[in-house]
Amino acid sequence: MPDTRDLLFELGTEELPPKSLLTLSRALQKGVESGFAKAGLAYGAVISYATPRRLAFLVKDLSVAQPDQTVEKRGPAIRAAYTADGSLSKAAEGFVRSCGTTPDKITTLKTDKGEWLCFRQEVKGAATADLLPDIIKLSLADLPIAKRMRWGAGSAEFVRPAHWVLLLFGETVIETTILDLPSGCNTRGHRFHSPRSITIDRPAEYAEKLRTEGHVIASYTERMGIIRAQAEQAAASVNGIAHIEADLLEEIAALVEWPVPVLGGFEARYLDLPAEVLITTMQENQKYFPVKRADETLLPWFITFSNISSSRIESVREGNERVVRPRLSDAEFFWNQDRKKTLETRVPALAHITFQKTLGSLLDKTRRVQRLGVQIASTLGAESAWVERAALLAKADLLTEMVGEFTNLQGTMGRYYALAEGEPREVAAAIEEQYLPKQSGGALPETFTGQMLALAEKLDTLVGIFSAGLIPTGDKDPYALRRAALGAIRLLVECRLDLDLPALLAYALEAFTHNFDREATYQAVYDFILDRLRGYCLERGYSFDEFDAVLAVQPPRLLDFASRLGAVKEFRALPEAESLSAANKRIRNILRKAEEELVANVDDLVLVEPQEKALLQAARDAKEDVLPLLRERDYTSALRRLAGLRDTVDAFFDGVMVMSEDAELRRNRLGLLAIVEGLFLDIADISKLQ
Repeated sequence: MPDTRDLLFELGTEELPPKSLLTLSRALQKGVESGFAKAGLAYGAVISYATPRRLAFLVKDLSVAQPDQTVEKRGPAIRAAYTADGSLSKAAEGFVRSCGTTPDKITTLKTDKGEWLCFRQEVKGAATADLLPDIIKLSLADLPIAKRMRWGAGSAEFVRPAHWVLLLFGETVIETTILDLPSGCNTRGHRFHSPRSITIDRPAEYAEKLRTEGHVIASYTERMGIIRAQAEQAAASVNGIAHIEADLLEEIAALVEWPVPVLGGFEARYLDLPAEVLITTMQENQKYFPVKRADETLLPWFITFSNISSSRIESVREGNERVVRPRLSDAEFFWNQDRKKTLETRVPALAHITFQKTLGSLLDKTRRVQRLGVQIASTLGAESAWVERAALLAKADLLTEMVGEFTNLQGTMGRYYALAEGEPREVAAAIEEQYLPKQSGGALPETFTGQMLALAEKLDTLVGIFSAGLIPTGDKDPYALRRAALGAIRLLVECRLDLDLPALLAYALEAFTHNFDREATYQAVYDFILDRLRGYCLERGYSFDEFDAVLAVQPPRLLDFASRLGAVKEFRALPEAESLSAANKRIRNILRKAEEELVANVDDLVLVEPQEKALLQAARDAKEDVLPLLRERDYTSALRRLAGLRDTVDAFFDGVMVMSEDAELRRNRLGLLAIVEGLFLDIADISKLQ
C-alpha cells in the first residue's frame, strides 16, 4: 500500500459574499482535484467546508509523493543514427547530448514502422508536500471572482481580505505563503462566541473541533440541514409550515456560522395583501422564511436566523419585527395607491418607456404582441378577444408602484390588479403567464390564453431583437433570447400548439417598419430556434442522427416535428431499421448520381425482373396503407408499415441492376427507387440514421 496522509487546507477571511460562497467552495474543490490529477497524485474522498469566514477542504488518503515514472525519449531512426563507418551521426550525437547521457545508455526502440534510438530514464516522483503550495495557489487564482480587492500594505488580491491560512498534511504543517500569509495549524472560531485561535493537530479533527471549541458548523450542507430542521420546528410551534425556497436556504447558510432560529410576527391585517407581496418582502428584503398553513395561505409569522446564541433572544425578535413592519406598511400603501388607476388607463404611458431604441416603446411592443396573439388565436380556431385584451394590459403593471419596488412581481401584480378590476380570470392569469417559462424546465402557462400570449411575446422579442442586429454571441445574451427561443419551443410542443413556425415568424416580421434585411433576419431567427430545438431534443434522450433524420424533411410545425422524432426513435429499435437505413442511403446515392430527370412514376410494362415488379406492388400497397396514417400523423404506425418493405427492398438490390444500359428500363427503375424513397421522406430521412 502506498503511503498516504490526510490533507487539510483552510483560508480564513472577512465575510465572503453570501451568494457566491457555494460557487467559490465548489470551484476550489474542482481546482485542487484538477491539480492532483495533473500531478498524478492519488487521493480518496474530498470534503469541502465553507462558512461566511472560511473556505476549506479535507482530502482523505492523499499520496505522499508522485509515483516514480519511466520517461522514454525517442531519437532519430536507426538508418540516420550511424555513419558508414558505424560511428554516431551528428543527429544521434545531438540526441545523446539533449538527453544528458552517454552513448552506452542509449537503446533501440522497435516499432512496426521501424527502429529508433531511444533513451529511458527512471524519474523519481516529487514529494506531495512540495507540490501542494502551487496546486492550492493556482486553484485560488482560478476562482470565479469578478472583482478582486487588495487590503493593507500587501500585494495579495482576493474577493475579501484574508487573515489566516491553515495547511496541514498529516500532522505536519506545510510551510508556505499564500495571499501574503504564512501557513500554520491554527484556525479561528466564531467571531463573537469563540474569537480565539484553535490549534488543529490532525486534519480529521477539524470539523468537530470547530463545532465544540469554535461554535462553528463548518459544513455548508450540514448547516443547511440544521437551518431547515430548525425552521420547520419553529413553524410547527405556531401550527404552521415553513415556506423554504432553495435559493434563500443556501443564502442564509452562507450568512451564519452558528444558526439560531428566531420566530417573529406581524399584524394580521397585512395578510389582506397579495401573498406574493408578503413573501417577496420577507424573502428578498429581510431573508426571512414565511410561515404557511397546510392550505398554502400565509400566517402572520416569519422565521429569521441569527448568527449568535443571544441571552436576550426576545430583543432579537422585537428588532426584526420593528424592521419588517415599515416594509409591509409600504407594500400596503403601494397596493392601495396602485388600485386607484386601472391597468387600461396606464397603457398610453407605455409610450414613454423604451423597449429597445430601434424597436420603439413598450406601447409599440404591446400593439405588435396584440396583433400576433390575434393571429395565433385565429390560426388555432380560438376566440381572439381574450388574448387581445390580455396583450393590451400585459405590460401596464410595470408602471405601478408595487412593481417599481418589487420588480420580480411583474405579471403577478398585473394578475391581481386585473382581477380587482373585474377582468376575466383567464385574461388576468394570462398577464402573469406571459413570462412563463421563467427558466429551463420551469412551469408553462396553464391557460390557453396565457399560452398564446406567452408565445406571441417570445416570438416578437426574438424577431425584433434579431432585426435590430443584436444577435447573441458567446455568453452575452442581454435580451435572454436563448431562453425565449427555448420557451417558444416548449410552448409549441408541450402545450401542443399546432402552428406553422415559419409562417408565424414571417407574420411577426411584417410588424416591424425599420430598415433591415427581412429574409436574412427570418433565416437567422429560424436557424436560432432550430439550434435550441436540437438541444431540447437531445436533452430528452433523442440522438443526433434521429434529430437530423427529421430535420432533413423540414416539418414546419414543431409539434409535428416532435411526433416524427418519436416515431423515428421507435423505428430504429425495429430489426428492419438497419437494413432499410442502409438501403435508403444506397437509394439516395444512386438517385443523386443519376443523369436522368427523376420522376416518381413507373410503367409496369417496362419492368422485367420479378424482384422489381414485387417491389413496385409492395410500394403501392404500402402507400395506400400509409396515406391515412400520415393524415392522422400516426408516424409510428406508418414507419412500422414501411418496415415491412425490407425483404422486398433487399431482394430488389440482390437481383436487379438499376443502371441498365436500356435507357427506358433505367428510367423506370430509378422512378421505382424514387417512389420507395418518397414513402420514407414523407416522415423522415432514415438514411441519416447511423
